Amino acid sequence: MESLLRLIFMGTPEFSVTVLRALVSYGHDVALVYTQPDSPAGRGLKVTHSPVKEAALELGLSVFEPVTLKGEDASAKVREFNPDVVVVAAYARILPESILEIPKYGCLNVHPSLLPRHRGASPIPSAILAGDKFTGVSIMLMDEGMDTGPVLWQERIPIDDNDTTGTLTEKLSELSAELIVDVIPKWAKGEIKPCPQDNSQATYSKPITKASAEIDWDKPVNVLWQEVRAYNPWPGSFTKWQGKALKVLEATPLPLNERLEPGRVVRFDYLPENVAFGVTTGDGILGIIRIQLEGKKVLSSGEFLRGQRDFIGSILPS
Repeated sequence: MESLLRLIFMGTPEFSVTVLRALVSYGHDVALVYTQPDSPAGRGLKVTHSPVKEAALELGLSVFEPVTLKGEDASAKVREFNPDVVVVAAYARILPESILEIPKYGCLNVHPSLLPRHRGASPIPSAILAGDKFTGVSIMLMDEGMDTGPVLWQERIPIDDNDTTGTLTEKLSELSAELIVDVIPKWAKGEIKPCPQDNSQATYSKPITKASAEIDWDKPVNVLWQEVRAYNPWPGSFTKWQGKALKVLEATPLPLNERLEPGRVVRFDYLPENVAFGVTTGDGILGIIRIQLEGKKVLSSGEFLRGQRDFIGSILPS
């Protein structure tokens, strides 16, 4: 097949695995896989492979885990494998010019947003946090900036009201895999014209931290609802109850018919069937569907109340 190319793949999280598998299944010669070095994870801080490394080893591919991409040694490594193209999907590093100029068809980045919107480290949760109705995938020809290169292809999908970062990541990973195997041969044949990004429309996504997910009950209810979805599965929106973290894993926004101070736990007759209680916010009620007390299993809000009978009427900290 004339469109098959020799390539280097760069990626790290689960999102990238689907893209890597698609490239291999298509028949491209994946000569080398770059990923972030093994790191300690979990309570025991056990040294763990990245999801991409696990997949690459399973596929019988060579894996390289450099600490840096700077310097002559880094560019020499890429030249050694003489790739037609480098494909990058959530590798979490900006490639220097010394590497960008090596592949015949350049370095292509698979970015899960509608560039120039949500450039940067956390495009998927940022789309939910912003209340966007659509997101998508952009295949971009990389330059030295952060997600600033011209776009080769872009496709969008709707963000559903029940989408979390977890569900949206799965959808965008599948879409990314479909697009990259379609775009690479067209790009190599000169059938795609790069489209420069409009920098005046650019927005930037910030890294997500555990501190980002602490709930401020003074915020509007729709903002908190978006946060619950954006921070699921990690780090999980949380508040405090009896000195322990209380994660809100699933919720729904509801109107507030009487004025109550934000953070008060309430039970009203009009709450939906799957919502046993809600918490008042700056302008509404966040109806709680699933919740998890630190050190305990995930419970429905009804199950949680049966074990915490003094919870109704309490005030949660902001």
